[in-house]
Amino acid sequence: MITGKILRDAMISGTNNIANQRAHVDELNVFPVPDGDTGTNMSMTVGAAGRELAALSDDCSVEDAASVAASAMLRGARGNSGVITSLLFRGFSKALAGKSKASAADIVAALQKGVEGAYKAVMKPTEGTILTVARLAAEAAAETQTEDVLELWNVILDAAQKALDNTPNQLPVLKKAGVVDAGGQGLVIIFKGMGKVFAGEDMVQNEDVPASKAKLSSDAAGKGVFSDDLMKVEDITNGYCTQFLVNKNDSNVSVEKLRAFAESNGDSVVCIDDDDVINLHVHTADPGKILSEAIKYGYLTNFKIENMHEQFLARQKQGEGLKKQAEAEAAQEQKASEFVYAAVDPERPYGFVAIAAGEGLKDIFGDLGADAVVSGGQTMNPSTEDIVSAVHSVPAQTVFVLPNNKNIIMAAEMAQKIADRRIVVLPTRTIPQGITAMLNFDPDAAVDANTINMMQAAEQVNTGLITFAARNSDFDGKKIKQGEILALENGKLVATGTDITKTAYRLARSMCKKDTNFVTVISGCDIDSSDAERTTELIRSKIPAGIEVSHLNGGQPVYYYIISVE
Repeated sequence: MITGKILRDAMISGTNNIANQRAHVDELNVFPVPDGDTGTNMSMTVGAAGRELAALSDDCSVEDAASVAASAMLRGARGNSGVITSLLFRGFSKALAGKSKASAADIVAALQKGVEGAYKAVMKPTEGTILTVARLAAEAAAETQTEDVLELWNVILDAAQKALDNTPNQLPVLKKAGVVDAGGQGLVIIFKGMGKVFAGEDMVQNEDVPASKAKLSSDAAGKGVFSDDLMKVEDITNGYCTQFLVNKNDSNVSVEKLRAFAESNGDSVVCIDDDDVINLHVHTADPGKILSEAIKYGYLTNFKIENMHEQFLARQKQGEGLKKQAEAEAAQEQKASEFVYAAVDPERPYGFVAIAAGEGLKDIFGDLGADAVVSGGQTMNPSTEDIVSAVHSVPAQTVFVLPNNKNIIMAAEMAQKIADRRIVVLPTRTIPQGITAMLNFDPDAAVDANTINMMQAAEQVNTGLITFAARNSDFDGKKIKQGEILALENGKLVATGTDITKTAYRLARSMCKKDTNFVTVISGCDIDSSDAERTTELIRSKIPAGIEVSHLNGGQPVYYYIISVE
């Protein structure tokens, strides 16, 4: 039987193991852009649990240890991989409820419960992910006839490692890049750390290993100068991203039936069932069909339909921006204390929280009416607790949260379960989408009407990104050289170059259509004001007359320019 102390120490050991190896997981890069924070996200998610577990006494029960870990991970979940990890350990809390000690059979049930919960929330049956690794490990455990926990855990580790090693054969993008799935690798590392304690060995100690950093200044860009290339970005499928809440008309409605319908008419299904609400996310070719079926289960709110060709292929810090990112990351650790709790004001119906990196962007969102701006973005995803803390600083009955990044949306949605006031997550995936959404807020309209109108406006915005290639790659059919300038339109690579300014104006020109009215050029922290003005003037001279072109100093890391076209 496993005592609470053993389970506590095992989870702390797993936490330290992923913390020590987070840079390695980050470096499992698939795409050429400087991005990839899976290891960091998973480390910070379970790290939130490690701190609280360390405070438990030696006579704690397995229920205590599992419950503390699950609660802390829920609050500390960062990024999609972190949220999935938190859901896996939430299963431990459910399966071990009421138990003082745990048998091998209890561990099997806990792992199965965790996999079940994760699949319910992220029901995308694509093989070769963290979910696949967890599921195959759980299946192997269930088939093992043993009452010895160490023997069982060795079976789990062996099955997880084999599943991880097979991920390149299941996802061609991994095989092409010569890497395994980053989330699956992170989970194996956590499990290995836990196994040390189950084997009677000392816990893995935190070595305080710094995460590796990409280093590329704007001077070096275009010359193939790059060191410490890393990172991974999540796969994104094409189609229409459809997401909404179903406020149940009957607490006994069949969530499985709705999920099955969504799966038969799309993919990337995420279906979270709470007491009174179903949160459904699906990529589909026919959003209308999904909505028509879902409305049978209750009234719909907080919904949006978005073209999934928009994706963030983001970044790592460079040049002068590296120092600013380090400062932002250090500040992020103290974020909870930055926001002062404010009670809900019954006279204040609405408030806003936005997530953005860069002092200029923070000022822009503040000028647009954001009550709180959380420092964050790709590679520095704020946790669920960070978002809740910011929400609690806004004395409004309903607080709109704008993630402005696809990898922060799940953490923002988890915040809805914790906050003491209503949170409406507007699933903005880019900074321009977030800006446009706020510009279309109507203080006299109802919450549902604002949610629809703001996201409809956001969906009309095209986003262009100018960044750099972090590695040699064959991407979207193009041969990419390390250090080349990349131009992305709505997440798709459309051009490469060696000059930041020329690549930027060519991207802006190609994005302008007959109905284009506005182009906004947002310059990053590595672009000085004279270069930004020169680029803006060049764009103004090269695009059709009559289109209004403006420049904003965003100060964002890694993206030399963000270009918004409306």
